[in-house]
Amino acid sequence: MENPGFEMQEDGALSFSSKEAQAKTNKCSPYLQEKQNSSSLLKIFLVCLLASVITTLVGVLVLALVYSGQRSPKKEVEIITVKETVEKTTKTVEKTTDIQFQFLNHLTKSKVFEFQGGAIQWARYRKNAKDYSSDEEMKFGASINNQQSKMTVGTLQIKSKGLRVPHWHFNANEQGFLLQGSAWIGVIDEGANTVVTYNVTAGQVIFFPRNTLHWLKSVGNEDCLFLLFFSTHDELQTLDVDDVFFSTPEDIAARSLKPQGGVEFIRTFKRPKEDQAINLPSNLVELIQSASYVQSPADHVWKYFYDLKGSKEFKFPGGIIQWARYRKGGIGLNKNESIFSESINEHADTLTLGTLRIYTNGLRQPHFHFNAHEMGYVITGCAKIGIIGTGPSTDFNIGVGDVFFFPIGTQHYIKSICDEDLFMILAFSTGDQLETLDMDDYFHATADHILAQLFLKKQEEFKKIPRFNDDQAVNLP
Repeated sequence: MENPGFEMQEDGALSFSSKEAQAKTNKCSPYLQEKQNSSSLLKIFLVCLLASVITTLVGVLVLALVYSGQRSPKKEVEIITVKETVEKTTKTVEKTTDIQFQFLNHLTKSKVFEFQGGAIQWARYRKNAKDYSSDEEMKFGASINNQQSKMTVGTLQIKSKGLRVPHWHFNANEQGFLLQGSAWIGVIDEGANTVVTYNVTAGQVIFFPRNTLHWLKSVGNEDCLFLLFFSTHDELQTLDVDDVFFSTPEDIAARSLKPQGGVEFIRTFKRPKEDQAINLPSNLVELIQSASYVQSPADHVWKYFYDLKGSKEFKFPGGIIQWARYRKGGIGLNKNESIFSESINEHADTLTLGTLRIYTNGLRQPHFHFNAHEMGYVITGCAKIGIIGTGPSTDFNIGVGDVFFFPIGTQHYIKSICDEDLFMILAFSTGDQLETLDMDDYFHATADHILAQLFLKKQEEFKKIPRFNDDQAVNLP
């Protein structure tokens, strides 16, 4: 029998029949109607209240914006302007600093590597950034490496009687200029067929080809100071003879040298705790009985030696240049100088060296080099340098002990600005004949109608640029 009071809905819940539901609704209707009327009034009240609150908030916001617009913008603009100016100035200073130290290294302020017999300072590239002692050094090192300059420079100080021990360089030729003192040099070539020894004094040049074993001993009463250039822009790789000896197994060393006592003699050598790269034992007098050695013949010596201070002076109105360089056919060189010229030319990646003296207020006029990077070291005086390349141009001052670098093709000038003459040693990354072009030369060589079109000036105006009988490479006002 069906029960109309219960019907199953789709969700399984029970429901009343339609008639009963209608009856209940009719019974309860007075209460529901009263409740519905009260609810409607409450809703109207809440809507009105909400509208008034919103209106009030909008009014307050409008007033705040109007007040802010009248009083704040000027100060806000001022703050933003000051902030932008500071940021712009900071970036400009940082940018200028970055550019400057791509071409400048304060070598005398760099880290000093001290040894018993002397010291070394470097302007060089390092693979590990932590090996640099300053950000400025790192910028210079990165610059000469990125430009593939094939040049590294350092100063070598050797105390009187001290010795830069026999060694060789894996990846670079070495060319040096003696700034102070006197030294005795030894060079051993392939097969030890020839041992070349000679003395050098201040102002003279030395040359050691890659992988040639050599030593430098200070023989005067004063310390020696060398400025050394190496033909690599990577980290210099060097091996000292004592390091090789102590790294060789004792039995192998004994078999090679065949000393009296054999391996027992080899074991009498004791490795010092201190690095012996620049050596000066306290008991040197006890160790050496005779220091005599036969001087090598001139035709052997001049392969590794050049008397730069005694060479020809190329005089200009504003200064003097002297060269230790290669000349095709030995033009302008004497017999001994020709030997040196051919020697540096027959080895790959050698350097050209020269000294440049600029009188007070003199100018090495703007110029550039076709086939070489240039690196220099200030010996005396001070100068202003300017560089124009593919990047932003820059200028800065240099003083004694500073190293500067001009990448190949960049136009540059050097102006002496001190009361004393500016005197520098220059190195160029070529063992061939140096190729250079000065500003006055390329202006005079360019057709005047081309210059007129380029500079938007009348053709006859360029007749105001004079030609001189004397070369103006280094000139005075």
